[in-house]
Amino acid sequence: MLTKDSIKKLLKEADELLSKGDVVQASEKYYKAAEEAIKILSYKNSVNAVSKVNRIGHWNSKLYFDAVEELENLYHGIRSLWISAWLLHIEGFHEARLSKENIQHLKSDVEKLVELI
Repeated sequence: MLTKDSIKKLLKEADELLSKGDVVQASEKYYKAAEEAIKILSYKNSVNAVSKVNRIGHWNSKLYFDAVEELENLYHGIRSLWISAWLLHIEGFHEARLSKENIQHLKSDVEKLVELI
């Protein structure tokens, strides 16, 4: 699990990639920052997903979504922020279908998510 400073470094790297037009790699860096923020918030708030992670030894997509559902009770609106990160991961990185403008819009939600930690 990364520290908040390391996550902010990921965001900076993503911004640099985006400014160079590398939308695919920028999307994945923004998503990685969101994943790490969810991990920190999950451990900080002892959500049930953490015990599952500890049992199986790793995070997976379902556990991130489970954690976000639990965190929604504590951080109203976090679900929407996570969905933006998920779109960056799937549509920006895996499918490479997002424009630079799309990514600029979605990255603001990732930044808000990181600020929650």
